[in-house]
Amino acid sequence: MGRVVSLGSINVDHVGYTSTEWIRSTAASYDWFPSPGETVRVESFPDSLAQAYDERYLGGKGANQAVAAAAAGADTSLLGMVGEDESEYEVRTTLSKRGVDVTEVESTDGPTGAAYVAVDETGENYIAILAGANGRVDDAYVERHVGSLTSADCLLVQNELPAETVRAALDHLAERDNRPTVVYDPAPAADATTILTHDCVDVVTPNRGEYETLRDDIEAFDGIVVRTRGAEGVVVEGEDRFTVPSPSVEPIDTTGAGDVFAGFLGAELAAGSDLEQAVRLATVAGAVSTEREGVQAAVPSRKVVESATV
Repeated sequence: MGRVVSLGSINVDHVGYTSTEWIRSTAASYDWFPSPGETVRVESFPDSLAQAYDERYLGGKGANQAVAAAAAGADTSLLGMVGEDESEYEVRTTLSKRGVDVTEVESTDGPTGAAYVAVDETGENYIAILAGANGRVDDAYVERHVGSLTSADCLLVQNELPAETVRAALDHLAERDNRPTVVYDPAPAADATTILTHDCVDVVTPNRGEYETLRDDIEAFDGIVVRTRGAEGVVVEGEDRFTVPSPSVEPIDTTGAGDVFAGFLGAELAAGSDLEQAVRLATVAGAVSTEREGVQAAVPSRKVVESATV
């Protein structure tokens, strides 16, 4: 297998399993509350509301995708930052046990990033994120870890770090003849265009909502668009267009399915698999992950995914 590097967010997920009625009521009270399947940034989270989010998991799109890439068999490293509370949650220890090289994950003052994830009875998720240490990943951090970025076969990036930091990383790749394939998950969709328009982005993986929000920019994108559509499967648009069906599953929690998809996709591309084969494996991995609660703990093994591949 190839080498995957994920430059991205590391969060503590606060999860509340609730009802659509509670979701509707909360959305009516807070105009920032996310739509189904949406991730939004917030500056703070009300204590009165946080009480409903009573389960804890490790998350963050960067960390989630790294765990999935490792499960797929790739040599995987994570680049990012944790806060001074990371030992309380055993962030680096747990990620290491899940097969991810965290030797270049740095610590900074303040809290680790956080996500507040509501999951309704259909398994649909609604995510609000607080930057925490993720907001401290800057150009200087990128400079310190250019070697890891440029040694990857596939670089996974998302939109939960400062956009200028991700662009700085991509600028370093643009200077090189032999650079990694770059897969971009444009979530949250707000301001995702800043990264999407960089020449080094090769593949973009929007879900249904992100595609609608970014439609004009995605249609202008000169690369491969991999549209994930839940139970409706995946549509790939580029030099060739094809559709990959999703296996039939009974979802319990769809949180992070897109991250599992991106991690498996990156691992397969890093290994030199053709695009359709990579998308087929990633589609099954994402679907199977919804049958368990959480994200990282729900990432299926490669053996499980291969046995379920349609």
